Amino acid sequence: MIEPGGSYGEMAPAPSDAVPVTSDAEARRVLSAALAAGHDLPALVLRGGDLHRTLGAARTAVPTLRVPVDLGILETEDRQELFLAHAVLRRRLWAGPFLIAMNAQWCGPLDLGPRSHPGDGRLDLTEGRLGPRQRLLARVRARSGTHLPHPALTTRRVQEHHFDLGRPVTAHLDGESVLTCTSGVVRVIPDAIVVHL
Repeated sequence: MIEPGGSYGEMAPAPSDAVPVTSDAEARRVLSAALAAGHDLPALVLRGGDLHRTLGAARTAVPTLRVPVDLGILETEDRQELFLAHAVLRRRLWAGPFLIAMNAQWCGPLDLGPRSHPGDGRLDLTEGRLGPRQRLLARVRARSGTHLPHPALTTRRVQEHHFDLGRPVTAHLDGESVLTCTSGVVRVIPDAIVVHL
Protein backbone atom coordinates (compact mmCIF):
# COMPACT_ATOMS: atom_id res chain seq x y z
CA MET A 1 0.00 0.00 0.00
CA ILE A 2 1.33 3.42 -0.89
CA GLU A 3 2.35 5.74 1.93
CA PRO A 4 2.25 9.55 1.71
CA GLY A 5 5.40 10.73 -0.02
CA GLY A 6 6.38 7.18 -0.96
CA SER A 7 7.12 5.86 -4.42
CA TYR A 8 4.55 3.73 -6.18
CA GLY A 9 5.47 0.78 -8.35
CA GLU A 10 8.75 -0.61 -9.55
CA MET A 11 10.43 -1.25 -12.83
CA ALA A 12 9.95 -4.91 -13.72
CA PRO A 13 8.98 -6.79 -16.87
CA ALA A 14 5.56 -8.41 -17.01
CA PRO A 15 5.59 -12.17 -16.43
CA SER A 16 4.84 -14.33 -19.45
CA ASP A 17 1.48 -15.41 -17.98
CA ALA A 18 0.23 -11.84 -17.38
CA VAL A 19 -3.11 -11.27 -19.11
CA PRO A 20 -3.36 -8.23 -21.42
CA VAL A 21 -6.61 -6.25 -21.09
CA THR A 22 -7.84 -3.18 -22.96
CA SER A 23 -10.55 -1.99 -20.56
CA ASP A 24 -11.57 -2.04 -16.91
CA ALA A 25 -14.58 -4.22 -17.79
CA GLU A 26 -12.36 -6.77 -19.52
CA ALA A 27 -10.04 -6.80 -16.49
CA ARG A 28 -13.03 -7.37 -14.18
CA ARG A 29 -14.22 -10.29 -16.32
CA VAL A 30 -10.74 -11.89 -16.33
CA LEU A 31 -10.39 -11.55 -12.55
CA SER A 32 -13.95 -12.76 -11.90
CA ALA A 33 -13.40 -15.83 -14.09
CA ALA A 34 -10.19 -16.67 -12.21
CA LEU A 35 -12.01 -16.43 -8.87
CA ALA A 36 -14.94 -18.52 -10.12
CA ALA A 37 -12.52 -21.23 -11.29
CA GLY A 38 -10.71 -21.22 -7.94
CA HIS A 39 -7.47 -19.89 -9.44
CA ASP A 40 -5.14 -17.21 -8.13
CA LEU A 41 -5.74 -13.73 -9.53
CA PRO A 42 -3.50 -13.25 -12.56
CA ALA A 43 -1.22 -10.30 -13.16
CA LEU A 44 -2.69 -7.94 -15.75
CA VAL A 45 -1.10 -5.87 -18.49
CA LEU A 46 -3.23 -2.72 -18.77
CA ARG A 47 -3.60 -1.38 -22.31
CA GLY A 48 -6.58 0.93 -21.74
CA GLY A 49 -9.41 1.89 -19.42
CA ASP A 50 -9.95 4.29 -16.56
CA LEU A 51 -7.41 2.65 -14.25
CA HIS A 52 -4.84 2.80 -17.06
CA ARG A 53 -5.58 6.52 -17.46
CA THR A 54 -5.46 7.11 -13.70
CA LEU A 55 -1.99 5.59 -13.54
CA GLY A 56 -0.89 7.98 -16.29
CA ALA A 57 0.27 5.17 -18.51
CA ALA A 58 1.10 5.57 -22.14
CA ARG A 59 0.74 2.65 -24.52
CA THR A 60 4.15 1.05 -24.78
CA ALA A 61 5.14 -2.05 -26.66
CA VAL A 62 6.84 -3.66 -23.66
CA PRO A 63 5.27 -3.19 -20.20
CA THR A 64 7.96 -2.31 -17.67
CA LEU A 65 6.20 -0.73 -14.67
CA ARG A 66 4.75 -3.09 -12.05
CA VAL A 67 2.24 -1.66 -9.54
CA PRO A 68 0.11 -3.23 -6.82
CA VAL A 69 -3.56 -2.27 -7.12
CA ASP A 70 -6.46 -2.49 -4.70
CA LEU A 71 -9.68 -4.28 -5.67
CA GLY A 72 -13.17 -3.12 -4.78
CA ILE A 73 -15.86 -5.57 -3.72
CA LEU A 74 -19.62 -5.01 -3.90
CA GLU A 75 -21.57 -7.40 -1.68
CA THR A 76 -25.35 -7.62 -1.79
CA GLU A 77 -27.70 -10.02 -0.07
CA ASP A 78 -27.09 -12.75 -2.63
CA ARG A 79 -24.02 -11.75 -4.68
CA GLN A 80 -20.45 -10.65 -4.42
CA GLU A 81 -18.84 -8.88 -7.37
CA LEU A 82 -15.45 -7.24 -7.75
CA PHE A 83 -14.47 -4.04 -9.49
CA LEU A 84 -11.14 -2.64 -10.50
CA ALA A 85 -11.78 1.06 -11.22
CA HIS A 86 -15.26 2.04 -10.02
CA ALA A 87 -18.73 1.04 -8.87
CA VAL A 88 -21.53 3.44 -9.77
CA LEU A 89 -24.89 2.60 -8.20
CA ARG A 90 -27.66 4.73 -9.68
CA ARG A 91 -31.02 4.85 -11.33
CA ARG A 92 -31.63 5.92 -14.90
CA LEU A 93 -30.52 9.52 -15.56
CA TRP A 94 -29.07 9.66 -12.02
CA ALA A 95 -32.56 10.24 -10.60
CA GLY A 96 -32.88 9.58 -6.87
CA PRO A 97 -30.11 8.52 -4.49
CA PHE A 98 -26.79 7.25 -5.83
CA LEU A 99 -23.46 5.97 -4.57
CA ILE A 100 -20.12 6.11 -6.37
CA ALA A 101 -17.13 4.09 -5.12
CA MET A 102 -13.92 5.06 -6.89
CA ASN A 103 -10.65 3.12 -6.92
CA ALA A 104 -9.49 5.13 -9.95
CA GLN A 105 -9.72 8.84 -10.68
CA TRP A 106 -11.63 8.56 -13.95
CA CYS A 107 -15.02 7.12 -14.88
CA GLY A 108 -15.11 7.54 -18.64
CA PRO A 109 -14.70 11.26 -19.38
CA LEU A 110 -15.66 12.22 -15.81
CA ASP A 111 -13.16 12.93 -13.03
CA LEU A 112 -15.38 11.41 -10.31
CA GLY A 113 -12.50 10.54 -7.99
CA PRO A 114 -10.18 13.56 -8.09
CA ARG A 115 -8.33 12.38 -4.96
CA SER A 116 -8.64 8.64 -5.52
CA HIS A 117 -5.56 6.42 -5.70
CA PRO A 118 -5.69 2.73 -6.71
CA GLY A 119 -3.02 1.71 -4.22
CA ASP A 120 -3.97 3.51 -1.01
CA GLY A 121 -6.18 0.85 0.57
CA ARG A 122 -9.27 3.08 0.39
CA LEU A 123 -12.28 3.70 -1.83
CA ASP A 124 -13.35 7.28 -2.46
CA LEU A 125 -17.13 7.42 -1.95
CA THR A 126 -19.61 10.02 -3.09
CA GLU A 127 -23.25 9.68 -2.04
CA GLY A 128 -26.18 11.95 -2.60
CA ARG A 129 -29.25 12.94 -4.51
CA LEU A 130 -29.39 15.82 -6.97
CA GLY A 131 -32.32 17.53 -8.64
CA PRO A 132 -32.46 17.70 -12.46
CA ARG A 133 -30.76 21.09 -12.76
CA GLN A 134 -28.05 20.16 -10.24
CA ARG A 135 -27.40 16.85 -12.06
CA LEU A 136 -26.77 18.76 -15.27
CA LEU A 137 -24.42 21.25 -13.60
CA ALA A 138 -22.59 18.51 -11.70
CA ARG A 139 -22.03 16.52 -14.90
CA VAL A 140 -20.44 19.53 -16.60
CA ARG A 141 -18.19 20.20 -13.59
CA ALA A 142 -17.31 16.52 -13.14
CA ARG A 143 -15.31 16.60 -16.38
CA SER A 144 -12.68 18.62 -14.50
CA GLY A 145 -13.23 17.14 -11.02
CA THR A 146 -14.69 20.42 -9.70
CA HIS A 147 -18.11 18.98 -8.86
CA LEU A 148 -16.88 18.52 -5.28
CA PRO A 149 -17.47 19.81 -2.69
CA HIS A 150 -21.24 20.07 -3.17
CA PRO A 151 -23.79 20.66 -0.39
CA ALA A 152 -25.98 17.76 -1.55
CA LEU A 153 -23.10 15.27 -1.83
CA THR A 154 -21.30 13.45 0.97
CA THR A 155 -17.76 12.27 0.33
CA ARG A 156 -15.51 10.06 2.40
CA ARG A 157 -12.55 7.70 2.04
CA VAL A 158 -13.31 4.24 3.39
CA GLN A 159 -12.13 0.67 3.66
CA GLU A 160 -15.71 -0.53 4.02
CA HIS A 161 -19.12 1.13 3.76
CA HIS A 162 -22.62 -0.27 4.35
CA PHE A 163 -25.29 1.43 2.27
CA ASP A 164 -29.06 1.44 1.86
CA LEU A 165 -30.32 3.57 -1.02
CA GLY A 166 -33.97 2.94 -0.18
CA ARG A 167 -34.95 1.75 -3.64
CA PRO A 168 -33.44 -0.45 -6.34
CA VAL A 169 -30.55 0.94 -8.36
CA THR A 170 -28.38 -0.54 -11.09
CA ALA A 171 -24.79 -1.30 -10.13
CA HIS A 172 -22.43 -0.35 -12.96
CA LEU A 173 -19.09 -2.03 -12.24
CA ASP A 174 -16.17 -0.87 -14.34
CA GLY A 175 -18.62 0.53 -16.88
CA GLU A 176 -20.92 -2.50 -17.20
CA SER A 177 -24.41 -2.94 -15.73
CA VAL A 178 -23.96 -6.00 -13.51
CA LEU A 179 -26.81 -6.21 -11.01
CA THR A 180 -29.68 -4.42 -9.29
CA CYS A 181 -29.62 -3.80 -5.55
CA THR A 182 -31.01 -1.58 -2.83
CA SER A 183 -28.49 -2.16 -0.06
CA GLY A 184 -25.17 -3.84 0.53
CA VAL A 185 -21.52 -3.23 1.32
CA VAL A 186 -18.62 -1.86 -0.69
CA ARG A 187 -15.15 -2.63 0.59
CA VAL A 188 -11.57 -2.66 -0.59
CA ILE A 189 -8.92 -5.38 -0.63
CA PRO A 190 -5.57 -3.56 -0.50
CA ASP A 191 -2.85 -4.58 -2.97
CA ALA A 192 -5.00 -7.46 -4.23
CA ILE A 193 -3.53 -7.65 -7.73
CA VAL A 194 -0.50 -6.62 -9.75
CA VAL A 195 -0.78 -4.66 -12.97
CA HIS A 196 1.89 -3.90 -15.52
CA LEU A 197 2.01 -0.78 -17.66
